[in-house]
Amino acid sequence: MSLVDPRVKKQAEILIDHSLKVKKGEKVVVIGNFQAKDLMLEIYRLLVKSGVVDVINKFDTYDFAETFFKEASTDQINYFPKFDMEEVKYADCYLRIAAPINTRGLSGVDPDKISQRSKVLKPITDYRVEKTRWVITRFPTESQAQEADMSLSDYADFVFSAINNVDWKKQFKEQEKLRMRVDTTQTVRIIGSGTDLKLGIKGRKAVNAAGEFNMPDGEVFTSVVENEANGYITYSFPALYLGREFNDVRLEFKNGKVISATASKNEEALNKILDMDAGSRYIGELGIGNNFNIKKFTKDILFDEKIGGSIHIALGKGYKETKSNNVSALHWDMIKDLRGEGKLWFDNKLVQKNGKWLINI
Repeated sequence: MSLVDPRVKKQAEILIDHSLKVKKGEKVVVIGNFQAKDLMLEIYRLLVKSGVVDVINKFDTYDFAETFFKEASTDQINYFPKFDMEEVKYADCYLRIAAPINTRGLSGVDPDKISQRSKVLKPITDYRVEKTRWVITRFPTESQAQEADMSLSDYADFVFSAINNVDWKKQFKEQEKLRMRVDTTQTVRIIGSGTDLKLGIKGRKAVNAAGEFNMPDGEVFTSVVENEANGYITYSFPALYLGREFNDVRLEFKNGKVISATASKNEEALNKILDMDAGSRYIGELGIGNNFNIKKFTKDILFDEKIGGSIHIALGKGYKETKSNNVSALHWDMIKDLRGEGKLWFDNKLVQKNGKWLINI
C-alpha cells in the first residue's frame, strides 16, 4: 500500500469522526471523483475499522452527466431513478467528495434539461438531507487550483488548511453567540456596493454550521420570511451553477420575489434557471460567513460562502430546520463580500462594518 499524505489521513478522520459520527453496524455511501481515490481509500479503511457493515463506494465524473443530458430523451430526463431512491433509503450516512477534473464540464448543457432533472430528483435529495447523516467535502485537483488562480501545491495547502487547521468544536462554541443573536433578530439589512436589501427573519430559526454537513464550514444561516425581501443586491463575485459562470449578477426583490435579474454574462440562462419552478425566485437561505481562516474567493461555493465578512443568499429551496416554507428544486447560493464597504444591520443596530464584527459574538 502506498504512503498516504498525513493531511489526507487527518481529513478522513475529521469526516468520519466529527462530521458523520459513524457508528458500528451502519451502512455508508461514499461517492467521489477518480482524483479523490487516496481520500476515498483512507475513508474506506476507517469505516471498515470502525465496524461499518456495508460501504458502497461509487466513482463519479462529469462525463457521465454530460453524456446523459446531451443524449437522453425527454422520457429519460423525466424518469425517476428507483435504484437511487432505494440506495438513499438503505444508507445511514452519505459522503460526497468533489474532486473535478473539469469544473466547467456541464457548461455546454441546456440549463432547461438540468432544471427538469433537478425537479425529478428532488425527492431523493430531500430524503438524503432530511433522513440521513451527510457531509460534502473537497479534494484538491488541478482544475480547482486553476479556478482559484493557484498552483496545485498552493491550492492543496489552502484546502487542507481550511479543513484540518480548525478546531471544529471551538468553532461551534464561538458561533453559538451569533446564532442566538440571529434568532432574536427580526430584520436584517445588507448595505454595500449596488446593494440595499431588507430581509425579514422573525420567527425563523438560525443554525450553527461547524462541520457536520459541509467540510470546511463556518457559518450561521437561517431562512427569510417568504414575502419579506425588499430592495436590491449586486453580488461581488461571479455566481456559478453547474459549471456555468454568471458575472455582475444583480437581483431586485419585491415582497420576497426576484422581479428583476440581470447579469453581464449569461443573463438569459440566469433567468431560465430562476424560472425553474414557483419557489426558485424566492429566498430559501440567508447565510453569514464566519470562517476568518478562509479569505480568498476560489469559485468554489463550499469555501467561498464561509468567507468571514461575507453573506450569501440562496434562491430556492429552504431548510425545514430553519422553518423555511420555500419549496424548490433549486438551491443556488450567491455571495456578497462586505469586507470593502459593506454594512450589516440586525434590526436597528449596526453589527458589522467592512466585514468586521462590532458586537461580541
